[in-house]
Amino acid sequence: PPEEVEDASEPTKRDRSHLESTLKLNEDKPADDFSGVLQRLRKIYHSSIKPLEQSYRYNELRQHEITDGEITSKPMVLFLGPWSVGKSSMINYLLGLDDTPYQLYTGAEPTTSEFTVIMHGPKLKTIEGIVMAADSARSFSPLEKFGQNFLEKLIGIEVPHKLLERVTFVDTPGIIENRKQQERGYPFNDVCQWFIDRADLIFVVFDPTKLDVGLELEMLFRQLKGRESQIRIILNKADSLATQELMRVYGALFWSLAPLINVTEPPRVYVSSFWPQEYHPDTHKDLFLKEEISLLEDLNQVIENRMENKIAFIRQHAIRVRIHALLVDRYLQTYKDKMTFFSDGELVFRDIVEDPDKFFIFKSILAKTNVSKFDLPNREAYKDFFGINPITSFKLLSQQCSYMGGCFLEKIEKAITRELPDLLGSIGLGKKPNVLSCDITGCGETPKNRYRKP
Repeated sequence: PPEEVEDASEPTKRDRSHLESTLKLNEDKPADDFSGVLQRLRKIYHSSIKPLEQSYRYNELRQHEITDGEITSKPMVLFLGPWSVGKSSMINYLLGLDDTPYQLYTGAEPTTSEFTVIMHGPKLKTIEGIVMAADSARSFSPLEKFGQNFLEKLIGIEVPHKLLERVTFVDTPGIIENRKQQERGYPFNDVCQWFIDRADLIFVVFDPTKLDVGLELEMLFRQLKGRESQIRIILNKADSLATQELMRVYGALFWSLAPLINVTEPPRVYVSSFWPQEYHPDTHKDLFLKEEISLLEDLNQVIENRMENKIAFIRQHAIRVRIHALLVDRYLQTYKDKMTFFSDGELVFRDIVEDPDKFFIFKSILAKTNVSKFDLPNREAYKDFFGINPITSFKLLSQQCSYMGGCFLEKIEKAITRELPDLLGSIGLGKKPNVLSCDITGCGETPKNRYRKP
């Protein structure tokens, strides 16, 4: 078709069709309905994992409670990186928000000072952080613990966009070098950590024209430890450099990140320019477009695997809760064995907490249970934990059984070894309808004879 004559001042916009086809935005078929699986997952969590979690106050060890909002939440994509690298522009571009009243502010100065959550809603509207945290159905209620100052820096935007039916974006304030935490007025790193722990995909965005890997970035990568498989590094604005210069920056970026990321499999780096304007002439348009499409495919993959990831996440949580319960049980058993009629309970227990190895607490867990030594929490954490929770406030695992409900430990072990893996298997089949009938997931409670040994 003949080019329309453009007003010279208007930069030309690039074609968006690849966005729509890769992210399947025009497909009318409803997204997979996993409500049956989610219900089953909630049930397993509430009946088999949560009782043990509460009984041994796991939340005090690792500030991580799982709310129903979190079990049912959509995958979350987190945008991190220094200020002015194009994080907000990238979100505007992916959602086609440019030149709409709801585009995120962008510009050369640090513009985003809030954590902005972009989620699906029937019509465009903004939601205050205080309101978001108060709504327990959303997965953001745990953010209240960061205080009022933070909630003022949290904002939600609802947008009626097809992509947001399946995923939620979070835009973060740029990491500003040499800016003190206290100037922000809330625990910036802790808040980042909260989002990092829950993100299904983490885009760390850089601007190749001003690459500066400083202290705050080192802090950030320290926080990303263990989440390497979720990280994607984006060299944005790649068409603003000549090819040779771009290659040099690409090398420099890897060189400066290498000490911060110690994994055999380095994170994938995408080199492109994520905004609606046409690529600069004489740059590698084809390469940039290919990179953009593979990034979109990556995003799609996360959306399609969301249910598997959710079940795996709950199972991982259950494994940690189980280890914690086994450890508290060991501490308690050791304490009971050491106590005599005349001993001073506090002194006896202090001795155990100060040097658990003398009593083989951690070793015995490894010897008697199938726990990997890499999954054991650190000993110091238990000093703090028992500082707040006196040992006498816990019961032994062997006492956490009832005729009707069975034993807590057995239930969580059954969830880890059987129920959650079966649920995962049912999704594999679940690409076909009706497979989630009750004979597979056992969602109908059949009365069992609880008095017979299995």
